[in-house]
Amino acid sequence: MGYIGREHCCHCTRRLRAQAAKARCPGCGWDRIVLPETDRCMLCSRRCRECGGPIKFRGETVCRPCQKRATLAAAKSTCPRCAKPGYLRESTGWCGPCSRPRPPKYPPRICVSCGELRRHAAHGMCGRCWQRHPDRPFVRGETLAAALTEPPGWLGDFVAYLAARHCPARACRMIATLARLLEDEHPNHPQSVLERSRRPGRSMGSLARALEAFFTEHGLAMATDQDQRLAAGRRQKRIDATPGPMRVAVAAFAESMLHNRDRARRAGTRPRSDRTIESALTIVRDLAHFLEAQRGKQDWALVDVTDIEAFLAELPNTRARRLTVLGQFFRFARNRRVVLVDPTHGMSAKRHRGFRGRTLTITQQRDLFRRWSADPAAHPHEALFGLLAILHGVSSRELRLLQVDHIDTSDRSIRLGTRPHPVPLDPVSWNALQRSLDHRDTQRTNNPHVIVTRGTKADRRPASEAYMSHLLDPCGLPPKMLRSTRLADLVNTIDPKLVAAAFGMRPEGAMIYLADHLDEGRLPDHLAQP
Repeated sequence: MGYIGREHCCHCTRRLRAQAAKARCPGCGWDRIVLPETDRCMLCSRRCRECGGPIKFRGETVCRPCQKRATLAAAKSTCPRCAKPGYLRESTGWCGPCSRPRPPKYPPRICVSCGELRRHAAHGMCGRCWQRHPDRPFVRGETLAAALTEPPGWLGDFVAYLAARHCPARACRMIATLARLLEDEHPNHPQSVLERSRRPGRSMGSLARALEAFFTEHGLAMATDQDQRLAAGRRQKRIDATPGPMRVAVAAFAESMLHNRDRARRAGTRPRSDRTIESALTIVRDLAHFLEAQRGKQDWALVDVTDIEAFLAELPNTRARRLTVLGQFFRFARNRRVVLVDPTHGMSAKRHRGFRGRTLTITQQRDLFRRWSADPAAHPHEALFGLLAILHGVSSRELRLLQVDHIDTSDRSIRLGTRPHPVPLDPVSWNALQRSLDHRDTQRTNNPHVIVTRGTKADRRPASEAYMSHLLDPCGLPPKMLRSTRLADLVNTIDPKLVAAAFGMRPEGAMIYLADHLDEGRLPDHLAQP
């Protein structure tokens, strides 16, 4: 050191002074002099004005990749044929794609199916005929089997299963979807293929439904839990619709009902169905909304008898069912210490058990009979349901489960539900049944049921309850009203016990339709006069 009082030499002093002027650059992370304009070092401050990328060379404003792209874009010109920018060829004056010759099309030939002069598609047929040819799914299945290293043994039978239940185009689409499942890295075991074919959401897809029906029919896999998933989604939807402060108790009540159902199944008793549980959750949800909107209460502990009575008074016809469910819920809540007192304790839902439903007059019955027997505009399913309900007291469940094997053509009778004896049909009802069978034949289905819809023609399920409930919408009448009319007329005409035995009902159920007054039109004149 050449100076007195210094601790460092001139080289170290210069190095420390330069180090003090540096800071960590946020762009590159190195210790460099940061420019106050950009808060970055000199190298990181040079950015391309086009893409914002770094520039390595001093004095440039555009990076090298952008310069190269600009040079290539300047060399392009608009093609006079396709009107797109490209590199024009000197020989043709067009761009590259337009200058390359396309493969020639095969000349049109006579189609072996329709006999018209068209472009050839496959097997000597035009594209329109080949799309509808019944051998197309089998050709697609053979192509898939040849592409697989180890094709599964059930592939050929499944292709035949699809070809018999779907049109060729839909069957080929399902086989193409199946090909993606069989060509991936997962095993091709039937149960694994069935699980991977399911779509998320409410519907698991047409391919998954076909695979489930085929595998379960041949004993290759177990059925999926799609119904349980849908039921769980419906329960969760009702729980989520409950107001927030009351939702925890409703969710616990649902879990308790599911636990009790599992216990009933193990014990061999009658467990609750999904529909019963969903109905109970619906009633509790409606009570929660009623308490929040009209009573200003958001806690189950604040509910009293007056609240329950006001809620039941809104729909008096459903008082018995609602009170039963609410009693179950509040007993559960009291055991869980959610409420201190059960507000439904001591309440009664006893009422007159006589028939309170609506029935049709003779004029209305005649009009409906003419519509379903002589009007060709009525749908075959509507005519069959209406005539069987108004003449034979058939319920929607009995007609849903009616199969072709239950029809006896020798004596023109059918077997309905749990009725102990076959039901003979009159000529009008038999003609309506034949119309429904003809309509079923047009759908080319293997479904054993008489009522086959567009959603059930590819499998063996019965028609849905929603479809049956809306069959009589053109008439504006509920299906239960027709059956009630017939039962009320029979019970008040003949012995109710005979009616119960013929319909497979309990005597108590038939006695409900017994009227508590006399019809003066059925009495002799000397007895009808006061």
